[in-house]
Amino acid sequence: MNAEPPPAFPTFAEALRVWFRIGCLSFGGPAGQIALMHREVVDGRRWVSDARFLHALNFCTLLPGPEAQQLATYLGWLLHGVRGGLAAGLLFVLPGALVMLALSVLYVAFGAVPLVAALFFGLQCAVLVLVVEALLRVARRALRGGVAWAAAGAAFAALFLFRLPFPLVVAAAALAGALLPGRFVPPSHGAAKDGPPALLDALLAREPGRIARLAGAARRAGLATLALWLLPVALLLPAGGVFADVGWFFSKMAVVTFGGAYAVLAYVAQEAVEHYRWLSAEQMLTGLGLAETTPGPLILVLQFVGFLAGHAAGGFWGGAAGSLLTLWVTFAPCFAFIFLGAPFVERLHDQLRLKGALAGVTAAVVGVIANLALWFGLRVLFGEVREVRAGPLAVDLPVLSSLDPAALALAALAAFCLFGARLGVVATLGAAALAGLAVRMAGG
Repeated sequence: MNAEPPPAFPTFAEALRVWFRIGCLSFGGPAGQIALMHREVVDGRRWVSDARFLHALNFCTLLPGPEAQQLATYLGWLLHGVRGGLAAGLLFVLPGALVMLALSVLYVAFGAVPLVAALFFGLQCAVLVLVVEALLRVARRALRGGVAWAAAGAAFAALFLFRLPFPLVVAAAALAGALLPGRFVPPSHGAAKDGPPALLDALLAREPGRIARLAGAARRAGLATLALWLLPVALLLPAGGVFADVGWFFSKMAVVTFGGAYAVLAYVAQEAVEHYRWLSAEQMLTGLGLAETTPGPLILVLQFVGFLAGHAAGGFWGGAAGSLLTLWVTFAPCFAFIFLGAPFVERLHDQLRLKGALAGVTAAVVGVIANLALWFGLRVLFGEVREVRAGPLAVDLPVLSSLDPAALALAALAAFCLFGARLGVVATLGAAALAGLAVRMAGG
């Protein structure tokens, strides 16, 4: 009896169907999206080995921007070169981007209607709980040992108490991890699995020069993507105005916001709300709630910010232009980072200092998310927040008499749904939105 032949390496068409499926089902933020990709390409199909998947994930975590979208691009490139990377990265973003554009239009059209405003009020309260849940999840994974806990605490203090620039905090954490790799324990996302080799590993064993052959096209694609990313910004800057600000701000954000989607939000919330005043803190929370209900990267909340900025300047078409511009300058550099960096990183599977830098950044991100959770919590639960300064310290403190009991009750309900009943992200948001409607209808 003949042995069953090994499965064939996936065709580009087969991979397209899988990447589209992932793009449509990638709810639940970066952790859920990475878990979905792992199930699809490692556990379910054995296209990629667990070790290679984790190595790619480690590199993407060190990059600025959304690590899940970059991971999809990296894996697509490993499987089918530049066209595979473009397909995987674009299909990861497009379904959610289309939904987010529709939700942004609905928000500016009906957000001021009491019924819709009540639903968004419930979403805001639930988002606070989601950020806290993300904090606990990342802390459990990342903080292993006293040095990691100290790095997380130092990052929180630097941001919340001293208002140090976010890129400086992340750079310091990466440097500490690289200089002291033995003192940081890299987070574990699962052990490599036994059994037959993954299809990609088997192919690489037969064709050891495959990565080198893919590298040249990847570098050319990376340089072309960099040029296409910067072109609209260069054209808009001389004219000035809102769209020049949107292009410049989100381009700058794309290269300085390390640590994943929740870390990006801390930077955007400070600049878009407090500096540019494109939207309020409450609207920022609403946008995050909308992004949580859509597939694709959580960073699609930036598309909502860009839409509101453009809408204020040019109505619906201005909002659409701001939304598309934000998408372009946010995600185009992600492709450049992967195409330029992945061929080099493929040669660094066992580089100790790279692993240490990753561990340092991951520990600091816990402090970043803690700062974001506190920033959001103060503005959701209290009607008034005051800044108190004392020398180098600058701390936001709530006015206790401005506590909103309805917001506190809705946040408690969301916490029960997420932690107690374990309803999941979408169900929790739905329950909180309906409860917000009921509270507002009752005069709360």
